[in-house]
Amino acid sequence: MNSARCWWLLTGILLSVLVGCQQSQPAPMPPEIIIISTSAVPEDPSDKAWQAVPEYTAKLLLQDLVDPRLMEPSTQEVRVRAITDGKEVAFRLQWNDPTKDDLPGPTGFCDACAVQLPAKIEPTVPPPQMGELGRQVEIVYWNAAWQATVDGRGDSIKDIYPNAAVDHYPFQAKPLEEDPNTQHAMALRYAPARALGNQMAGPRKTPVQDLIAEGPGTLTPVKTGGSHGRGQRIQDNWAVVLIRHLPAGLGESAGSQIALAVWEGSHSEAGARKMRTGWIPLKLEISSGKTLSNLPLDPLNTVSHHYRFGISPSSKTYEIDASFESEENISKASSDDGNNPNVYELGTDLTLL
Repeated sequence: MNSARCWWLLTGILLSVLVGCQQSQPAPMPPEIIIISTSAVPEDPSDKAWQAVPEYTAKLLLQDLVDPRLMEPSTQEVRVRAITDGKEVAFRLQWNDPTKDDLPGPTGFCDACAVQLPAKIEPTVPPPQMGELGRQVEIVYWNAAWQATVDGRGDSIKDIYPNAAVDHYPFQAKPLEEDPNTQHAMALRYAPARALGNQMAGPRKTPVQDLIAEGPGTLTPVKTGGSHGRGQRIQDNWAVVLIRHLPAGLGESAGSQIALAVWEGSHSEAGARKMRTGWIPLKLEISSGKTLSNLPLDPLNTVSHHYRFGISPSSKTYEIDASFESEENISKASSDDGNNPNVYELGTDLTLL
């Protein structure tokens, strides 16, 4: 089992959470965003693999340096986890947002988020405000309206405004129903942006977009970026996974930096009006086959109260079990998504034990 992963799991979880007779304490936050090496990167924000990854809480700042500025704060923080399979890197962002804003319109703004990395790993980094001339930054941007389209919501007037009354569109004329090719050509005549291949015109096939910039006002889409992702609501939170190629040169001995941004639609945030971070250190932990010399023991370590550990080298998954002593915590054992209601199970595969 990876030494870094063992450290975070066993110190942050076993020693504070699984000892049921003690009051639960939060796991210590790492000083940087740590990318954990795994066999695959999950696109689903609810995938159990994310439970094994250390979480970094980034405090957000007003974007009040470049016009149009955001002068009143909204989202306070965003929680980040990162996983790589050696080819791609996935960032999972989660933040509190009581309102779901995914309907575009002339006066409507949508929830969104983004991650930004320097285009090159160098001893110094460009300014976090979109880089600078000659020093590009690469951005992966997610939008809630695009996610709704990918999830199946149409993007016609009727889909977006169900109570709207439309008299007639020429491409919906009855005679054209028997000639789909002519009907499609007519529809494009009334949708010039789509006819020209404008990515913003929809319909979207992915909820994310690759962008590059060399300073404020230089944001440019990248047609062949290849990034992908998925966002979903978890109670009053957005949880979004953004997946891009692993930056060239990033390794255990050569870290990088990352900056984050969140837009709250109900707060009229769009474009430069956003909450953001400065640069945050980004560190890659590669599995090296290191092991712990000693596994921790339950304080009682009896037949009924002990820790169990299981790993699968082929799938690079693991499971850790423990029995609660506290009556207050016993009920948690039956709601941990595991296959044993009598013990508390944690890990990336809860069927190993």
